[in-house]
Amino acid sequence: MNAPLRLEIIVASTRPERFAPVVAGWLVTALRERPEFEVGVLDLRDLALPADLTETPEVEAFRGRLAGADAFVAVTSEYNHGYPASLKTALDSAKYEWRAKPIGFVSYGGLSGGLRAVEQLRQVVAELHMVSVRESVSFAQAKRRFDETGMTDDDAAIDACDRMLNQLAWWGTTLRAARAVEPYPG
Repeated sequence: MNAPLRLEIIVASTRPERFAPVVAGWLVTALRERPEFEVGVLDLRDLALPADLTETPEVEAFRGRLAGADAFVAVTSEYNHGYPASLKTALDSAKYEWRAKPIGFVSYGGLSGGLRAVEQLRQVVAELHMVSVRESVSFAQAKRRFDETGMTDDDAAIDACDRMLNQLAWWGTTLRAARAVEPYPG
């Protein structure tokens, strides 16, 4: 059996009273049932990634975590029809470490559930030579969808999460094997 895929969850929102930890916690709980993944969490609030994209020891450590990953899930809110600036800074702080790796999205927000942010992100990650998996998870009116323990009984979201993780596992395994045979030419 192959080693589990290293999956890094990127928690994008850095606002003081953010809802991101609830959504990310739900995803981490869902991943406990998935032995094909070894899970890490990169909370952008805890990272000192400079907005001016200067090289720092923190950026180097961040790139090291990305380089060791086989797949990613961005947990993102939607602000003003877009994704948080902290996530754009994170994406721009690395280059080669993202390449030939899959990414999935779990979004949340008001009526759109963060879907407009995800559509913008798909364009950006394509430029980074990443594979955006088709399935995503979206929580419209997110604060109403979770109970006080941070869980939801939203069958559509649970099903979408399972499909997204299946696609991440397939792409992650396939691309890891391909990178082991021949470096990505991008």
